Order: sequence, then C-alpha cells, then structure tokens
Amino acid sequence: MKRTSEKERLVLGVDTGGTFTDFVLQSDAGLQTFKLPSTPADPSRAIMKGLHHFFGNRLPKNLEIIHGSTVATNAFLERKGARTLLVTTHGFEDVLFIGRQNRPNLYDFNITRPPEIISRDLVTGVRERMLFDGTVRQAPGRTVGKRLRALCRDKGIESVAVCFLHSYANDAHERFIGAELAPLHLPVTLSSEILPEFREYERLTTTLVNAYLGPVVSSYIKRLLQQIGGVSLHIQQSNGGVLPAVDMEKRAVNTVLSGPAGGVHGAHQLAQEMGRDRIITFDMGGTSTDVSLCDETPTLTRDHIIDGYPIRIEVIDIHTVGAGGGSLAHVDSGGLLKVGPQSAGARPGPICYGVGGQQLTVTDANLFLGRLLPEKFMGGAMRLRKEKVDDAMTRLAGELQLDAVAAALGIIRIVNASMAKAIRAVSLERGYAPREFSLFAFGGASGLHCCELAGELAMGSIVIPARAGILSAQGMVFADPVLDSMQALFLRGDELDSPVLSEAMDTLVAKGLAEAEKLGRAEDPGRTAVTRFLNLRYQGQSYELSVPYGEDFQEHFHRVHEHNFGYRLDNTPLELISIQSSVMVRRPQRPLPRAKKKARCKALPFTEQELFFGENPVRVPVFDRAEMVAGATLSGPALVADNYTTVLLPASFSLEVDTFHNLVIEREGS
Repeated sequence: MKRTSEKERLVLGVDTGGTFTDFVLQSDAGLQTFKLPSTPADPSRAIMKGLHHFFGNRLPKNLEIIHGSTVATNAFLERKGARTLLVTTHGFEDVLFIGRQNRPNLYDFNITRPPEIISRDLVTGVRERMLFDGTVRQAPGRTVGKRLRALCRDKGIESVAVCFLHSYANDAHERFIGAELAPLHLPVTLSSEILPEFREYERLTTTLVNAYLGPVVSSYIKRLLQQIGGVSLHIQQSNGGVLPAVDMEKRAVNTVLSGPAGGVHGAHQLAQEMGRDRIITFDMGGTSTDVSLCDETPTLTRDHIIDGYPIRIEVIDIHTVGAGGGSLAHVDSGGLLKVGPQSAGARPGPICYGVGGQQLTVTDANLFLGRLLPEKFMGGAMRLRKEKVDDAMTRLAGELQLDAVAAALGIIRIVNASMAKAIRAVSLERGYAPREFSLFAFGGASGLHCCELAGELAMGSIVIPARAGILSAQGMVFADPVLDSMQALFLRGDELDSPVLSEAMDTLVAKGLAEAEKLGRAEDPGRTAVTRFLNLRYQGQSYELSVPYGEDFQEHFHRVHEHNFGYRLDNTPLELISIQSSVMVRRPQRPLPRAKKKARCKALPFTEQELFFGENPVRVPVFDRAEMVAGATLSGPALVADNYTTVLLPASFSLEVDTFHNLVIEREGS
C-alpha cells in the first residue's frame, strides 16, 4: 500500500470467520479488500498476515481497526470458557440446571440437553434476601466474603458471576459481594450491572455467560493489542455497534454475534444508499448461513438463545443454520442423505481444497456440478482439486444407489431447503411476505444459491453487493459506537401517564451519555443520537414487546401486537416491565464508491463452462465480474466469476450492474 498522510483516516474492518478472515480497508484511495483462510487455533495469526499484506511490518498510527470476532462464540460452543464460580441466593442454586419448561420439540422424547456451562459444584448460595420492591429482608453475613474468597482459591476460580434474587430492584447485596471479592483481583460480573431486570433464569444465564467468556475475550484482546502496538482497536457488538476493545471483557456476552451483525449492518447501509427499505439479508459463508429481516431498520431482539441458553441483551435478530459451503454431506443410519450442521471449517476444509478433507461438502458438490471454476477460486490464489471430488462423489453416489450427478444435486437441494426454512422463520413466521422484500445475498457461497432460493420463496429481486464475499468486514468499517442501557420499571395502566416514566427514562439516558463520554466516543455531542424503548405487554401476559418511547407509544404497542399476533385488546390495561435506551455516536462516514452508469449494454463472456442444473449438462457463458461496467446486463443461464464469490444465474433470471457495482437480479414474471 502507498504511504498515507497522518491526517488521513484509515479504517480497517476485520471479520474473523470459521473458514476465512476478511479485510476491508477504507482510505482516501477508496476501499481495498483482502481474504485469507482463518487460523482457528489462534485467530490473531490470520489478522497479522492481513495487516502485513496492507502495511508491511509497520502499522500506521492513524489506523483504526474494527474487529468482528468468533472467539466468544467458539469458546462457548466448545465450552472452553473460564473456570467460573456462580454466586446466587441460597435456595436458588439449581436455577441454572432446572431452566425453563419450554421444549424446542414438544413431542420429542429423546431430547439431549445442551452441555452444562459449569458443573453443580461451582455454584454456591449466600443467605441473603432482597424483596421484589427493593426492601432488604436479610443482609449477607459478615463472614460470607471470607468463605467466598477461600472457595475461589480452593477451586482455582478464574471468574465470578453474582446473581441474587431481585437485585434489579436493589443491587446493594451484589455490590457488597463484589467488594468482598475485590482482593482476589478476579473479574466479577454482577447481574444488576449486566441485566437489571426480572426473570431470574434469563438474568442468571446472561450474567454467567458474560463471566464465563470474559477472561477468554480479555486474553485474546490483550494478545492482539500487544501485536498491533498502539493502533486503535474496536470490537463489533451483537447489536451492530462498536465499542473500544479496552475493558471489553466486561461486556463479553455482547460479542456472541459479532461477525454476523457486521454483515447485517453492511447490507442495511448499502440498501439505504440504494433507496431500498425492505430487505432480507442472506449471508452464506463456509460454516453457516445467517439470515435477518430489515423493515426500514435492522430487527433487534432480546430473546436470543445460544446453544440452549438465553442471553437477554440487545442483538440484531439473526437466524443461523448449520448450512454453509463447508457443511458436510453424509449418509445416515437409515440410508438417507444429510447435509450439515457439522462443517469442514478452514482446516481441513472441503475435499477440493486438497489439504486433507475426506468428507464431501456443499462446495465440493458445486464444483462437481461445474458451478465453480477451479482456476478462479479466491481470485486464483487457491486452485480447487476437482479430481479428488470426482472420486469422493462417486463413492457417495454408490452408497445412495444414485448416479454421481444426482447425488451432488441432492446435496444442493438439501442445503437450499435448510436455508429457505431459515428465511421463512424470519419472515412468514413473523407476519412478513418474502416477496415484498429484496434478498441481499453476501458471503462467499451465497451467489451460487440465492437465485434458487428466491425462486422457491417467490422473491422477485436479488442484490449481490459489489464486495459480497466480505460484506461483514465492510459493515464493520461503517459501524458507529453504540451503548445500550436498560432498567426494570414496573408501571401499569394510568401509571404510564405519570412523570415517573419520563424521569426514569431521563436518568437512564443520562447514564448512557456519561458512559459514552467516559469511553471517549462522544467528542462531538451534536453527533450523538439517542433512542428510547419501552418493554410493554397487556396485563396478564407473560412476555412483552419492545416499542419506541414517544407520544403515541400505547397506540404503537397495539399496532405491533396486532401485526405479530393478529389481534389487539384496546380495553386491556398495558403493563410496563422495563425501559431501555441506546446512545449512538455518529462518526463522519465516506459514501460508498460509485461509478457513472453507462448506457445499457450486453456483458461479454470470457469463456464457457459445462454445468448441471439437472441430470443433463448445459453449456453456459462465463463472465468476469471485474470487467462488467455499470449498466452491463445479461440473462441466464450464466456464471459470473468474482474473486470472492461466484454467481449462478439460472435461465429465468437476468441481471444488471448498478452504479455501486452491485449485481441487481430480477426474476422473470415477478
């Protein structure tokens, strides 16, 4: 990279995924991209290779890195977090293991519970009791601190989670325990700080997950900070915003959807510049597929579940399925073909990578069917080994008593069905018709499947972004700092019109603004945006809906409830459960690069390729995306080759290149 001025703002988005690590650098020269295989054993190794690619051995001091990491997610899924002690109210030590009575499959008698986060011997109770209104019924004993400190030393504890009954109403007892543990210099997570609301099970699991992951995230960040020197490092949060890496272990639970959130943010930002308000994001990578619905804004939720455990923090509502380019195909004990959720990952990867993979993947099936060009994969940096795939596909076909082409097409159909189900989960199951939305397809594998998915879901419009293979990293470049705060507040009926609500909201917002200033992100108060939300329900209901806090918030709740559930109860009093605010510091952003649109013209192919849509091969033209100017058009069937993704265009689809160099695809008859 050429030398840059110290006044120039350099922002590097880094998305560490299960298969590849993606980089997008924004400078005065525009956007530059890079991609290389991830190093799961130590993700920072791949990051340092990428930094060397852009800057050599010397990192510029004016560089700001925005990092989306899977470190927290992987540590939790693999149960490789810190050795954590859970301190709770005496008599409630088994809440973690009892959980809720909810069952994902009501009539399944063979349910396997997810692995425990910690064992029962790492849970201890304290004789204390806080009432629901914040009144102290029993204070902790004077010797409890000594007992807990001894317990931490005896059991080799690395982190502590404290969750007392009704601490959202009065946190005095939790703060007391935190002070008693301070001499040990261990990280301590208090539920009254991480999630000050009722529902002890969700509050407990969220607090425990944060404590469990904190030391892992802290260790990784400290190691990375040492390697990058004095360069500014920010971490992508699950809500789409970013925060400084310093002290991120205190909010480790906020990073469990770090990478996918960057993708949704990047797609939404692009859609806004294109003038599209309603999109469904479809991010198909090597390990999984993430989908999310944006109706003018990204959909947020506080009901996210990770590997069976709820975490009630603000996250972008992303539905994930184990369906990616690296998803493994196998024949089950009943002789049926299955695809995923297990993945070949970065190592050994698909068979066609030629580095030891022995089991067929979705990428292998696409290569076998002629939908990938071996010499163009990763811009030619990695040549795919089709001869290895041919032998493996023949063996799989023999097990299924099919021919090899039918077996490969079966793999594609199964993975497509899994992804279509995920899209229906975020649209049809929530009252939205997919045909009213544009499908924004990104991630390295999405271009090979998006048209077939759009056809199955009756979606007429698809957008494949200019940098589809690395859009999550691009979204991180354009992300703003965001701080979320919430507080339990119980009001009912006419109480909602009292000054108590507005006063409590003002206090919560002031707290968020003060924290933003402390983090050094609110240097320009005029660029600070605050949003306020209420968590409401009808009196007698068990769960609530989140609506913006405005003059007509009660009518807004009725409309949202009617949309989600098909009815409204105008004469039933509303009940407030909690309030929340979000403070965003809007930073100056450069617009996405655009080109002048030329007159519509036919794109010219550079070769032809024989591929399979069915049992018989079809010869189709192949186009180089880099050579397609704004205004270029083509009709299927065709292949469009790009450095980081390949696009399959069936016969009933046509595309045009827009001024952002996106591929805008339309389905005939839609």
